[in-house]
Amino acid sequence: MVTEACKKNHITVNGIVAKPSKEVFPTDKITFRKDQITHIITVLDIPENRVGAKLVDIYRKNETPDEAYAHLELLKLSKQHYRKTGTGRPTKKDRRDIDEFGNEINNEDEID
Repeated sequence: MVTEACKKNHITVNGIVAKPSKEVFPTDKITFRKDQITHIITVLDIPENRVGAKLVDIYRKNETPDEAYAHLELLKLSKQHYRKTGTGRPTKKDRRDIDEFGNEINNEDEID
């Protein structure tokens, strides 16, 4: 996944586009875009061996601005407002009710 992102020039290290074989050193800033947020991570140290996911935060510092996360929340809320999650397509009864409501409005306009 990361290799593909590097090949598509989506990851930069210290402002320079990174290749998959790029070595990183402490104090390097890695910038990448994920879920419509530009993440900025600073490398604090390089572990000697592979470490588990829980220990990764010891070796990096997340410097992504809080405004970026707030923007993501606004995007999620706007999508929910457009259509509620899980509602799907209207049923036949819902569609008939909508059509009937539209016909009532047209009939009132014709009467006036």
